[in-house]
Amino acid sequence: FECVAVREELTAGGVSQPGSFGDFCHKTQQSLLSSASGYSNYRGVLNWCVVMLVLSNARLFLENLLRYGILVDPIQVISLFLNDPYSWPAACLVIVSNVFILVALYTERQLSKGSFTELVGFLVHCTNMAVMLTFPAAVVLLVPSVTPVGGVFVLGTYTILFLKLYSYKDVNMWCRELSTVKAKKLARSLSCKSQIHMHIPMFTREDMYYFVFAPTLCYELNFPRSPNIRMSFLLRRLFLLSFHQWMIPIIQSSMKPLEDMDLSRMTERLLRLAVPNHLMWLMFFYWFFHSSLNFTAELLRFGDRQFYKDWWNSESVTYFWQNWNIPVHKWCLRHFYKPLLRRGFSKKVSQSAVFFLSAFFHEYLVSVPLRMFRLWAFMGMMAQLPLAWFVGHFLRGNYGNAAVWISIIIGQPFAVLMYVHDYYVLHYRQEAD
Repeated sequence: FECVAVREELTAGGVSQPGSFGDFCHKTQQSLLSSASGYSNYRGVLNWCVVMLVLSNARLFLENLLRYGILVDPIQVISLFLNDPYSWPAACLVIVSNVFILVALYTERQLSKGSFTELVGFLVHCTNMAVMLTFPAAVVLLVPSVTPVGGVFVLGTYTILFLKLYSYKDVNMWCRELSTVKAKKLARSLSCKSQIHMHIPMFTREDMYYFVFAPTLCYELNFPRSPNIRMSFLLRRLFLLSFHQWMIPIIQSSMKPLEDMDLSRMTERLLRLAVPNHLMWLMFFYWFFHSSLNFTAELLRFGDRQFYKDWWNSESVTYFWQNWNIPVHKWCLRHFYKPLLRRGFSKKVSQSAVFFLSAFFHEYLVSVPLRMFRLWAFMGMMAQLPLAWFVGHFLRGNYGNAAVWISIIIGQPFAVLMYVHDYYVLHYRQEAD
C-alpha cells in the first residue's frame, strides 16, 4: 500500500525520473493497425505499394523494350499523318468533331439573340447530338482501316463531347429561363421601365473551347481558376504520363481454352488474368484521373481538381460508382438523375435509369470498335444493380469493402475474356479455317 501511495503521489506531482516509481512505460492503448486506434497516416504503406508496383513491372518493361524496341515514335506518327491523312480515319474524325462544337455554339448564339425559338434551338441541338453518336459509329463500322484502338479513341472522344454539349445546352437554357423570371419579377416590382442588368453567357469560341478541353463534363459560366501555372507540378504530371510502352495485353495463352470451352482452364486463365488486368486498371486510373486530368487542369488553370474521392474505401457498390469518376457522376447527377426526380420519378427508377445510360455507353464504346455486338459490357453494368442491392442489405464494413474489391478484380477480367473469345472466334479462327 505504501508503494501504491508513493506512486500516486509521484504521478500527481508530474515526477518522472529514471528508475523511480514515476517512470511508467505502459498505458492503455491500441495497436496502430487496429481499427480502434484511430490511426490513419498510411503514406509509407502507399509509397511501399508504388515501389513494389514499379519493381514488379520493371522487368516486363525492359523485356518489352529489348524485344520490340520503341513502339511509339511521336515524330514518325505525325509525319505519316501529314503525308497521308486519309489513311488515318480516326484522326480525321477527331478533327471533324469541331463541326459539332461550332454548330452548338452557333445555335446558342442564335437563341440568345432571339433568332431561334426555343423549339427550333432544341431540335437543332437534338439533331446535332444524335449525329454526333451515329456518324462516328457508322464510320468505324464501315471503314475497314479503322482499328479497334482507333475506334475506341474516336468514340470516347465523341462521347465526351456529347456529354459536354448536352451540359452546354442545359446550362444556357437554365440561364435564359432564370433571366426571364428575374426580368418579370423586376418589371413587376418597378412600375416603370428601367435598365435591368443580367449576367448573360458570353458565346465566344474561346469560352467554348476552354470548356471543351477543360477536365469536366459540366458547363458553368465561370469556372474556378487557379492563380498561376506551377511548372514543377506540370512536369511531374507529364513524367507520370509516359508508361504506355509496356502495357501490351498478355492474353494469347487464353485462346485455346476459350476456343475449346474448357471450363477449368478458363477459370484458371480468368484468375491468372485478374491480377495483371487489375494492376493495369489501377495504373490507368492513376494515369488518367490523377496525372492526365491534373496536367490538363494545371495547363488551363482549372481550379476544381476533385476528379475522384476515396472509392477504395467503398463499403457499397453505390458508393464506388459515386466516387471513382467524379466528372461523370456530377454530370449524371446534374443532367439526368435530378431532372428525372423533378419529373416525378422515384429514386430507384432514377438510379436504374442512370445505370442503364452508363451500360449503353459502355457497350457503345466496346462493341462498335470491335464490330460485334455481344452485350457483355451492357449486362456487366446492369448486373451492378442486383449486386448493389445484395451488398447494401447483407454486407457491412470490411465485408462490403471486400465484396466491392472482388467485383472489380474478377468482374473486369471476365468481361475481357468474353470479348476476347468472341473476337478471336469471329476473326482469327475463321482466317485459320
